[in-house]
Amino acid sequence: MEEKVDILLTTYNTNIQFLKEQIDSILNQTYKNFNLLISDDNSIDKELIKTLKEYEQKDKRIQLYLNNENKGFLKNFEYLLNKSTENYIMFSDHDDIWHKDKIEKSLKKIIESDVSLVYSDATQIDEKGEILHNSYLKYKNMPFLRGKDDINFFTRHTVIGCSQIFTKQVKEKMLPFKTCVTAHDWISIYIASKEKGVDYIEEPLLDYRLHSANVFGGRSFKQNIKKWKAQNSKNYSSYLKYRKNVIKDAYLNGCKMCYEYSEQYEKIEEEKVIKYYEKLLKSKFVNFRIDKYFKYLYFKGTGIRAIKELIIFHFPILGYLIYTIS
Repeated sequence: MEEKVDILLTTYNTNIQFLKEQIDSILNQTYKNFNLLISDDNSIDKELIKTLKEYEQKDKRIQLYLNNENKGFLKNFEYLLNKSTENYIMFSDHDDIWHKDKIEKSLKKIIESDVSLVYSDATQIDEKGEILHNSYLKYKNMPFLRGKDDINFFTRHTVIGCSQIFTKQVKEKMLPFKTCVTAHDWISIYIASKEKGVDYIEEPLLDYRLHSANVFGGRSFKQNIKKWKAQNSKNYSSYLKYRKNVIKDAYLNGCKMCYEYSEQYEKIEEEKVIKYYEKLLKSKFVNFRIDKYFKYLYFKGTGIRAIKELIIFHFPILGYLIYTIS
């Protein structure tokens, strides 16, 4: 029997044109056996609600849920995970565009590889749909990782959620969300790496949209530094505060989140990674234990990303001179 896939899509006052492009790209997939579960988080945009209802009436594969209160995007995804019943699940953003064979190739790969999660690369586009980067992961100097118990699935957010397909077993391990959850798609890949493992498709299978309303956005390091400089004073104490927030928000808090889900698994290096980040936060001028970086965060092909992370993590005074004074 052909497997059915649950696709989970959340909306909240979403750009209607972006949403239409995304839903149409899903409905026009080469693989037809799926449910599209959409949960709107109490949007005030009546035209958006009207559009969603029209899609539900047009295609029986769509199941629409309208929240009567605003849950926030994490609780909204948790709500849909609880509604999902199929063996395979995919997250969907509301403003991307899926390539026509995304479901087909993702499902084929996860079955043939016999793993708990498969992810793919993406093409990054702007608000007008123009290509910014042909490979999002290469642009971000992120790894293509496969296997089990790779510490990189714990130490950093390696994979965007809208590129993932994962099993029902992963979903069941995710629920209910713990209070620490800040990135549901980091949890899914960490759990998968502890279950049957992870595999990838190097080919981009979606257009990942970058625009001013992105929650996480995929901005470059240079763009984030420029944004920080525009919003803060440029003295050293201000830079240390920025550095602290970067390490906590983008690395440490995610590790602590995953650690809350690690009770059922053998912990190999997780506690040591958390201690490594906590010690970095206390370093005001230099931290010479760069061996820890190469043990927990470095991967083949990291390129310029490793240099930037090493400077920010281990040589904050140098980072200040390079990134704020220049």
